[in-house]
Amino acid sequence: MDKLKRVFVYIFLSVLAFVSIFPFLWMIISATNKSADVTKGRLLPGGQLFENINQLFSTVDILPALLNSAKISVTTTVLAMVIASLAGYGFEIYRSRAKDVVFNILLLSMMIPFAAIMVPLYQMFGGISQVIPFIGLDTLSGVVLPTFTTAFLIFFFRQNTKMFPRELLEAGRIDGLNEISLFFRIFMPTMKTTYAAAGIITFMSSWNNYLWPLIVLQSPEKKTVPMLISNLGSSYSPDYGIIMTAIVISTIPTALVFFLMQKHFVAGMTGSVK
Repeated sequence: MDKLKRVFVYIFLSVLAFVSIFPFLWMIISATNKSADVTKGRLLPGGQLFENINQLFSTVDILPALLNSAKISVTTTVLAMVIASLAGYGFEIYRSRAKDVVFNILLLSMMIPFAAIMVPLYQMFGGISQVIPFIGLDTLSGVVLPTFTTAFLIFFFRQNTKMFPRELLEAGRIDGLNEISLFFRIFMPTMKTTYAAAGIITFMSSWNNYLWPLIVLQSPEKKTVPMLISNLGSSYSPDYGIIMTAIVISTIPTALVFFLMQKHFVAGMTGSVK
């Protein structure tokens, strides 16, 4: 009976795994086919990959878009790791009567959809661009500033900080370290799996962000990869082979980041819910 249950479990998990990975496989297969084959739903690899790549690079400037996305994603991730971890560390380590109230208000902000604050945010950055042009509209910094940290990341770091051994902080204080040194020299190296998990989440979210860059960036040379792919699909007769090729290329950086840090990601996510 136990063996039969195990067989059903394996079958069920195999079906779920196939359903999860099928869109990714179909994307790669479609990048090797012509547009007509993609629309027909062809599920066999073709010989059109290099032709699609040549047409993609001759049709659009994808390299500047990749560079813009990389700048935004790396900057957002670095800032998010520092700011969100500092906030989560402070909410958990230091005692204050008002900290729980502030934290609860912060969590409530997660329930507000981005569409509700999109117009006020645009107006605010429109005003900022008149005073400080390099962080307003049509700038990469204008994309980074509203998105470099979130309430979820602060919550994520606070939950992980609950498991941080306080004895290490006390030992550091005895050795004469100040609070800033405790954070950078003891907390950050100890919580590297948490940083890895949060970094992957932030990088992938920033890389795939479409709506806010679409609103802020007007110059063609500042477009990101999601904006470029959207433009490829907005023509009267889109070439789906080229579109799928662009999607595959845009997926490579996030896939590399995830697979290189996969072990740390799993450890960090497991630690956050213990």
